[in-house]
Amino acid sequence: MWLSKSAFWIALLTLIIFLLTQLGLENRFTARPREVNLILLLLATGILSIPLALEPGKAVDSFVEFLKVVLIFIVMVNVVRTEARLKTLWILILIASCILCVNAVNDYRLGLLALKGTRIKGAIGGLFDNPNDLALHLVTMFPIALALAFGSRYVVSKIVYFGVAMLIVAGIVVTFSRGGFLALSIASALLLWKLVRSSRWLLMPVAAALVVVFILFAPGGYKTRLSTRDDDSAMARFDDFKRSLFVFSRHPVFGVGMDNYVLFSNSNKATHNAYTQVAAEMGAAAAVFYILFMLAPFKGLRRIEQQSFEDNSQRRFFYAATALQASLVGYMVASFFASVAYLWYIYYIVAYAVCLRRIYDSAMEKNMATPPNNTLPLQS
Repeated sequence: MWLSKSAFWIALLTLIIFLLTQLGLENRFTARPREVNLILLLLATGILSIPLALEPGKAVDSFVEFLKVVLIFIVMVNVVRTEARLKTLWILILIASCILCVNAVNDYRLGLLALKGTRIKGAIGGLFDNPNDLALHLVTMFPIALALAFGSRYVVSKIVYFGVAMLIVAGIVVTFSRGGFLALSIASALLLWKLVRSSRWLLMPVAAALVVVFILFAPGGYKTRLSTRDDDSAMARFDDFKRSLFVFSRHPVFGVGMDNYVLFSNSNKATHNAYTQVAAEMGAAAAVFYILFMLAPFKGLRRIEQQSFEDNSQRRFFYAATALQASLVGYMVASFFASVAYLWYIYYIVAYAVCLRRIYDSAMEKNMATPPNNTLPLQS
């Protein structure tokens, strides 16, 4: 009890310090890139959905939790101003991801399975209790681990980051998540396409080699699950997908209220689709804001990718921008099979993209004003 209360007061104190510092530095509460405006619009649609909700209390609780995510997003966008801070944040979350992966692999090895004795669950519980949600998180972390590996100047660091990336893949595999596998495949294909841009004739051989390695080392049960598309789980998800589209068609303006779709489900389940979750629960405008929010970072990331590719001194930005594009695409694919629209997954990735864009632009301005600096904080 005392731990939860102390967390609240620490968070409140942090928010107050942030607001005072932000006002002192920029004379405003937050920077206003397009992504911030879109998330505020999405938050507003959440408020509008509450009065018409079948159970307003559920909508209020969901809105409060989402508000926390939005506040963290805004704090990240404004506070992570340097490469060193961004890299430290990535390393911390990769450490946490490694802990999750080690526990997941170990549980699978020991046969400690949940969900009717068929699949592992996350060691921490909460957000990661569901193996599909755990897989979604790991898919978004895989490109970041590779970005740090490619951007590192030291062999030992490269080996460590590549090892982390392989551990993340193992973690995704033992979740037996079909959506996670599809998202990892598409995110990896995008990474390969961008990383071998000067010799794309290598793309097919490399992809074929990776597929062969996967077939050789993946557990037999995993391959069997990937080939199954008409089991009870898949059929139930498809049923709720259709049902959520129907609910949206009947409540297109304000939706049925945040976290209220479950009351309209045929099986008392969530939508299992982030896109229809937003549309059914908050309305058409919210769905537009949500999709635009995910798409907004791509323009800036592609600009960084194109400008930094030819300059070896700026190559770390190329890897980071490429990785975040793959993370975004991975989330967009995986979230088609999970009700995660109000959770932090996509908001952290978009925040990383906004921070990288601001850091890159600031670095370019400094380079124009001063001689090149040999210190490359994103490299290790």
